[in-house]
Amino acid sequence: MKRLAVLASGSGTNLQAILDAAADPAYPAAVVLVLSDKPGSGALSRAEAAGVPTEVVTWDEHGGDRRAFTKAVVETLRSHGVELVVLAGFMRILSEEAIHAFPNAILNTHPALLPSFKGAHACEDALEAGVKISGVTVHVVDVEVDAGPIVAQAPVEVRDDDTPESLQERIKAVEHDLFPKVIAEWARAEWEVVGGRTRRRGRVPI
Repeated sequence: MKRLAVLASGSGTNLQAILDAAADPAYPAAVVLVLSDKPGSGALSRAEAAGVPTEVVTWDEHGGDRRAFTKAVVETLRSHGVELVVLAGFMRILSEEAIHAFPNAILNTHPALLPSFKGAHACEDALEAGVKISGVTVHVVDVEVDAGPIVAQAPVEVRDDDTPESLQERIKAVEHDLFPKVIAEWARAEWEVVGGRTRRRGRVPI
């Protein structure tokens, strides 16, 4: 069973989906830590209610220095024996030290079908572009933001009357189902990264 840490900045709805999935004894990962950069965040409250240890590492206490912040995050993760890290609405970009510390072991979820609509305003950008389909992407975190190897994607229809908020809510519903499943598959080592892409283990490329 993999020792899993969830990093979250906000209300923690994705965290809750992961906690609910991990409550099944057959789930191949145990949430051993929830780390937030926001004291008093909803994610911390959800973790405490579930009896999961929590830590807070703030941006300001490290002077807004990304490397110093990342170093503190990595040290905290290591102190809890973490093997797999997931970013569930974590609104800080980690520097390359985290990638080196947990190679191919940091997963992120993004509310769009990457490589389209990278960044923090994916729903707004999708509506501005007039696309009819957006969705969810789960990917391995790499040094470039929202550009790591894609593990799984799921589509979500964009409606004519959508606002960024309504589109995001429907994306979240799909995300809450997809993300825990992908985390479980990754924890079971069902995937591997080859040549900058992911593939199922044992599957020979055509």
